[in-house]
This record gives sequence, C-alpha cells and structure tokens, in this order.
Amino acid sequence: MTEYTTSADGTRIAYDRAGFGPPVILIGGAMQYRAFDPTTVAMAAALAGHGFDVVNYDRRGRGESPAAAPITLAQTIDDLRALIGEIRRGGIADDVALYGNSSGGSIALAAAAAGLPVSKLVLFEVPLDEELGTRGAEFLAGMRERIAAGDPTAVIEHYMSDMPPEWLAGAKQSPGWPIMLELGPSLEPDAESLAWTQSAPRAELWKHITAPTLALVGDETMPIMTTAAASIVASMPNARSRPIRAANHAWEPSTMALAIAEFLVE
Repeated sequence: MTEYTTSADGTRIAYDRAGFGPPVILIGGAMQYRAFDPTTVAMAAALAGHGFDVVNYDRRGRGESPAAAPITLAQTIDDLRALIGEIRRGGIADDVALYGNSSGGSIALAAAAAGLPVSKLVLFEVPLDEELGTRGAEFLAGMRERIAAGDPTAVIEHYMSDMPPEWLAGAKQSPGWPIMLELGPSLEPDAESLAWTQSAPRAELWKHITAPTLALVGDETMPIMTTAAASIVASMPNARSRPIRAANHAWEPSTMALAIAEFLVE
C-alpha cells in the first residue's frame, strides 16, 4: 500500500514499505519508479524477506511523486531526509542504509556527504567519468538547456547519448517510450549528482562519508563501471568493491537482494 511523506518544500513523496528489521531505502537511477520498474519492486520484496525494513519510493517528478521542473539535487536530498525522518518517527533510532542503482548511487553519495544519517551504502555501477573532468558539468548544462526548452525527445536523447546506441533505439521502439519522455525533468538530479562527483577531488568530496560502502559491479559490464568502482574505493575511507552476477547494467532481483543483505548484516 502506498504511503506518503512531505518534503521540505511541501512536495509529497510516495513510497512502499515492506518487511521488518534494519531500514534501507532504495534510490532508483534514470527512468526508475515503482510502476515502471518491476525489477526493483521484486528485489525490494526479496530484500524484505531477508529481514529488512525496505522503502522503495518514487523519486520527485516520477510516478506518484509529481513535481514541476526544475528538479534539483538539493530537493532530491531533502526528499531522502524526509523519508529518513518518517522511518525514525516510527520508533527506529538506527541510521538508515541506502542502496543506489546507477545514477541513484551518485545521489546516495551526495546525500551521505550532505550529512544524512546513513548506516551503510550499497552502490551498483555508478557511471562516474574521470575524476576532476569537465564532462559532467557540460552534460548537466546540456540537460538543463533541453529541459528548459521543453523538448522531451531531445532531453532523453541527450541523457542517453553516452549509452550504447542500441539502448536508445530500443527505448524508442518500446511501449514505455511515452513514459520516458514524461520523466525528462526528473533526470536533472541524476546529471547534477554525476557532475558533482567531478567538482573536486573525490577524497575531499567523500572524506566525511565514514559509513561502510560496497560498490557492486556486474561480471559482464562496460569498462567505465569497473573504473568508477575503483575510484570509489580509492577515494573513500571505508569502501570496497566486489563483482555480482549482472550484465549490461542490469541485475536479477534475488541476486541483488542477497548481495545487499549479506553486506548489511556484516
């Protein structure tokens, strides 16, 4: 059953909650929300079955969390703060673990760096470009320009410009393409969080993130994902990486749930 919390600016954020135990919030990446992402819904149920209180929410501007553009990283972090507050109001005093999928992982890192009470971080294939590079800032500027122009197709084409071209071609042929076009403005925080990871030396950006962190990488993946995970491990005081059975930036729900559970119970 959908529940709601209210973010700092009054925006209503919708979420599902399942299971009992230590709390963990799932942060979707690009194009992900509950009604459009059955894989994460299945993973949330499997993770709850391992003994966790699992929150799967619709990010701002997606699904049952409608919001007008522009949508910022700061607002997205406020939404996570509100969700954590909601969990704690239920009598749970512990910090909350975060799982970030793809660009949801860079949002998780930004939230932890902003001081949100995070017990552990699990990140899957955060697509980080080179440290201190300019690509992220240029990409973000292009996203903002296209969102402001009100051209949904250009927004999605720009966001997917660095992905394998067959992914975009497949998206355009899929029945989900009209939904993807509606999600365009909500992709700005994804781009903003990735640009932030290049805004200063990563060891400086992440020096206050002391929560144990696991960077998961698929055993069949693109080189950028392996390099990114290595950068996370090298730049954080308490991070490590390991492979997971996954291919083409996608994973199987029970496999991911088990990997998250094993790390969170350590």
